[in-house]
Amino acid sequence: MFSSKIVPGLASYPKLLRTRLFSTSSALCHRATGPTIPGTSIRIFREIAALRQWRRKQRMDYRTVGLVPTMGALHDGHLSLIRMAAAENHAVVVTIYVNPTQFGVHEDLDSYPKTWETDCRMLKDLDHEIAADGGNLGKIAAVFAPTTDTMYPSGRPGQEVDAKGSFVTITPVGERLEGASRPTFFRGVATVCMKLFNIVMPEKVYFGQKDVQQTVVIKKLVKDFCMDTKVEVGPTQREADGLAMSSRNVYLGSRRRKVATILSKALKVAEAAYLGGCRSRADILGPPNELVQLALLEQQRLKPEERVKFEVDYISFADPDTMEELDTVDEQRGAILSGAIKFLAIEEPQEDEDLGLSSGPPVRLIDNIILKPVMA
Repeated sequence: MFSSKIVPGLASYPKLLRTRLFSTSSALCHRATGPTIPGTSIRIFREIAALRQWRRKQRMDYRTVGLVPTMGALHDGHLSLIRMAAAENHAVVVTIYVNPTQFGVHEDLDSYPKTWETDCRMLKDLDHEIAADGGNLGKIAAVFAPTTDTMYPSGRPGQEVDAKGSFVTITPVGERLEGASRPTFFRGVATVCMKLFNIVMPEKVYFGQKDVQQTVVIKKLVKDFCMDTKVEVGPTQREADGLAMSSRNVYLGSRRRKVATILSKALKVAEAAYLGGCRSRADILGPPNELVQLALLEQQRLKPEERVKFEVDYISFADPDTMEELDTVDEQRGAILSGAIKFLAIEEPQEDEDLGLSSGPPVRLIDNIILKPVMA
C-alpha cells in the first residue's frame, strides 16, 4: 500500500513496525464518519460499538483518554473539569446521560433539566477556548450521549430500594450521609460509572469536589474492582456569593436563591473554628449549627409571602476516607465538613415571582469543605 520510495528504506523495516509506522495515517484514511457538534470536530456517539471502535484507534495511536461524566445541564463546574482533562490527556470524552437508577422514586428525575442544545454550545465555545490556549495536551474529542436502552440492555431497573437488576453497591461508605437520605443514589452512581468506565476505558476520570462523598465512593469502586483508571478531583466551583455551582440551582428562583448561601456560610464558620485550633466535634460543629438555627428562626418570623422554608438534613464532620462521623479530628489526616439542606417550595408566591425552573419544586442542595491535615 505504501511505497518504499515514500519512506526511504521502508522495505528493511520489520512488517509489524511498518504497520505501526502508518497506524495514524491508516486510521485517518479509514476514520468512520458520524455526527459532530456543529462548528467543531467533537464527535457525538450514541452507540457503544462506535465509541469502542473510536477508542481502539486512540489506543493504537498511543493517545490517552480522559473521561468527564455528567448528566448535562452543564455549568462552570463541569467546564473546569473538562479543562483539567484537556490539560492532562490527548482526548477528552464528555458523557451526557441522565441516569435513572440514581434517582429515588419521589425524586426529580422527570423534571431534571435537560439542555442538550445549550450544552453543545458550551462545549463548542470551550473547544475553541482550549484550542486557542495552546498550553493543553489535548482537546474535547467526543460526547457520549446514550439512551437508557443502551446503558441498561436487560431493561431499566426500578428506582425502588428493593428493585431487582444488575447493580454495583459500595458499602458501608455508600450508606452514610447522602446514602442514608437517598438509599438508591450511590447504587445508581456506582453502577453507571462502572458501565461508563468499561465502555470508554479512560486513563483518568474527573469528578468535582462538590459531590465529595461521590468521589470517595468512586475511588473505592476503582480500587476494589482493580480498574485501570485514575480518579482526579477538581475543586468546587462557586458563585460570587459562595453558593456551590449545581445543575439544580436553576430550581431555586430568586427568593430561595438569596437564602441558599446559608449552607456554604455554615461550613465556612466550621472551617474557621478548625483553623482557629478547634479539634473536637462539639467545638467545630457548634457554631454552624447555631448559625443555621438562627437563619431558620429569622425566616419563620417573616410572612408566608416573604419567607423561605428549609430543612437541614445533616451537617457532618467525617473521616476523609470512610465518611464515618468523627468525635475528634486527626490532625495528620484532616476531615470532611459536609452538609445538605432541602429548600421547600414557596408556600405563597407573589405575583409574577420568579419561582425557578419547573415552578420551583423542592430543592436539595449539598456542599462541603475539606479540612486539610495540619503539617508538623
